[in-house]
Amino acid sequence: MRFEIPPAPAARVAALQDALGVGPVCAEVLVRRGFDDPAAAAHFLAADEHPPLEAFEGLAEAAGVLLRHARAGSRIVVHGDYDCDGVCATATRVRALRQVGAQADWFLPHRVEDGYGLHERTVRRLAAEGAGLVVTVDCGITSVDEAALATELGLDLVITDHHRPRADGVLPDVPIVHPGDGRYPYPQLCGAAVAWRLSGALLQAAGLDPRDADVDLDVVALATIADVVPLTGENRWIVRQGLRAIADSRRPGLRALLDVSQTSPSDIDATAVGFRLAPRINAAGRIGRADPGVELFLAGDETEARRLADRLDRCNLDRREVERRILQEAEAQAAAQGPQPAYVLAGEDWHPGVVGIVASRIVERFGRPAILLGTRGDELTGSARSVPGFDLLAGLDACAEHLLRHGGHRAAAGLTLRPADLPAFTTALRAYAAEHLDEDALQPVEVVDAVVGGAQLGMALADELSALGPFGEGNPEPVLLVPSGRAEGVRPLGAAGAHIAFTLSSGSSRVAAVAFGRDRIPGPDEAAAYAGGPIAGTYVLERHAFRGNVTPRLRVRELAHPAPATVDRLDGEAADAALAVLEAPDGLPAVLAAEPGAADWRTRFADRSASGAAAAIAALVGTGEAVTVVVADAVRRIGPLSQVVGGFALTDWWSVARTPRSLDGTVHLVALDPPSDPAHVAVLDVLAGVQPWRAWGDPELRFTLDALGREHDLRSGATALYRRLRRDGPTPVGALAEPDLPGWWLGLLLRVLEESGAIAVDRAERIVAVADGPVRPLDDGPTARAWTARGRERHAWLTGTLPRPVPVR
Repeated sequence: MRFEIPPAPAARVAALQDALGVGPVCAEVLVRRGFDDPAAAAHFLAADEHPPLEAFEGLAEAAGVLLRHARAGSRIVVHGDYDCDGVCATATRVRALRQVGAQADWFLPHRVEDGYGLHERTVRRLAAEGAGLVVTVDCGITSVDEAALATELGLDLVITDHHRPRADGVLPDVPIVHPGDGRYPYPQLCGAAVAWRLSGALLQAAGLDPRDADVDLDVVALATIADVVPLTGENRWIVRQGLRAIADSRRPGLRALLDVSQTSPSDIDATAVGFRLAPRINAAGRIGRADPGVELFLAGDETEARRLADRLDRCNLDRREVERRILQEAEAQAAAQGPQPAYVLAGEDWHPGVVGIVASRIVERFGRPAILLGTRGDELTGSARSVPGFDLLAGLDACAEHLLRHGGHRAAAGLTLRPADLPAFTTALRAYAAEHLDEDALQPVEVVDAVVGGAQLGMALADELSALGPFGEGNPEPVLLVPSGRAEGVRPLGAAGAHIAFTLSSGSSRVAAVAFGRDRIPGPDEAAAYAGGPIAGTYVLERHAFRGNVTPRLRVRELAHPAPATVDRLDGEAADAALAVLEAPDGLPAVLAAEPGAADWRTRFADRSASGAAAAIAALVGTGEAVTVVVADAVRRIGPLSQVVGGFALTDWWSVARTPRSLDGTVHLVALDPPSDPAHVAVLDVLAGVQPWRAWGDPELRFTLDALGREHDLRSGATALYRRLRRDGPTPVGALAEPDLPGWWLGLLLRVLEESGAIAVDRAERIVAVADGPVRPLDDGPTARAWTARGRERHAWLTGTLPRPVPVR
């Protein structure tokens, strides 16, 4: 898994924070999703796109036809579809017709016996049964011949649909309500939403308040979520209003559905609707007739509604059992076939209403296109699902000689063939897939919306992110990357242990987490078990309600061992840094006593310490702007740091103080460790256009104090260096820096040893050797005396116990 963090420039994030009053994480999500303009972001957050009925071309004409038949007492039949959208659209249309006094009934085709859409035999039967008007919902836009037949039979027809018209552009010659082709500002409405807009127009034509149609926003929102249309534009308005209506529903059918799905009204969001309510409506049409769903939404009696909801719940249980069995068989077939560029799997009793769901599971498991086929009479019929980078419909087109019929798009399709043609079709499709699969596109990529640390993962952030909803297609839940954490207390979850729960430890914070569909935390490689090391993970931050309590909880999306980008070193060649310190008049920048009332140097840094060091660095790298991390000891920091985060430059405070120009091009200067000398802070005055950030906390302060103690232990450092020179003889300066001596510290030790007469340095040749003359006490040299005194001042300055020194001007 590769984590991809789109750029989110810090200035744009800050502008949204100021303009909208949102926090940094919410602002980052908005910027990465294209809402970097404050006005556009405010418009998105408001979810207020809801144009008047007059903006929808064709509504008035269709409403006139419906009202004319209603007042004439004609029998009106609403022709729907067997999925959740079709069921909701049918209930919406029938309810509005009955409100204006129409004699309205419905017909839903059977998935297997009738198939999708309006068919000739249905038109003939409805005409023979005395229908005066047929109104389609969620289907009909391609029914050109059927519309002509209806006209021939004297049967009026109005088509309301949202699907794509025929490729030749020919439309049925009857009144049409369709949001596409410029007929409406929001062309991606679902079928139920189209029906609801026509309901408003019908009520308006009848002299009633068109807003009375909004009583159906509960089922329209359910259909919008279930049909996976983009939750953008007016669909955001529909779902926001509809979720409120579901939570406070007066519809007996929805109350019963909430009850059988064990969904509290307080828990209603798009996820609950999509995973608890919609599957129960869809289930009936997958394994039988879909009519109980319409009856449920139109039921006015609590007892009848509960009976229907229980029936749908049983259908869903049956569907899940059928799905489980087919998935088990399909996985076994795929495993037996071994690695393939595409999987073609077939079973005699695989239900056509379920194979599409299972095909998606096979794609998730094996990462390749999958086709599942079941026997229907003397034919094989089924569904296909694809992967990114492979045009499924093009693949089926290339194998069309082996198929009776097929259709769909790049990602999903349906097909029918003769059993005798299955081997040839399988061979042809695999050959096509092997040639056209984009291997680069097959690598899974997780697009990150924001980088966070454990301390940020609380209820405040969960509440703020919920304002970006409703979430679904086109507006997914925000994906949060925690670049380095540890999984503690890993335990199985669920009756079969198919899931796990754990506590994510990040920095000093701990947050509950759950990983659905995972039975373990990944180890360093596929075979290894997790041993408690750092993991990078993407999560959705949820408001988890349980027994009346709401707490923050992370839902795992992806887990991986950190594989960060490289870290560039800016502290320069060790030999160059050592010789620069050796030759400088004062060795390192000097300081003098602070003036009374000097400002606290900590205020020079914007604070990101709460998120933790790794998250703070990764978040700034995610801006797409140049980041330099400055530390107390680059040699000791580089190893552990580069294992969990990357994509930045690393240097130490003394290198910055000596050569500020090394930071040219830096936009964000992240102080992982605090400055330990006023000379470090003084350099901020000469860094034009650089934003200093604080990422240190107590652990980093302790590290810096330890580093300060090491820096001022001249005797230990000089003694070890002198012994090495006596052992090895004349040695290049650069070689002395290996493996753990920073260049500036090496230069300081060489300066102290040279002042004592212990060594001689050939600056031209960059060679150091033991000197032949007398050796004076190490502590007597001017550099040693000054450095020892400075150590006491630095410790007091860093800990704030004494007046702070300031740099010499």
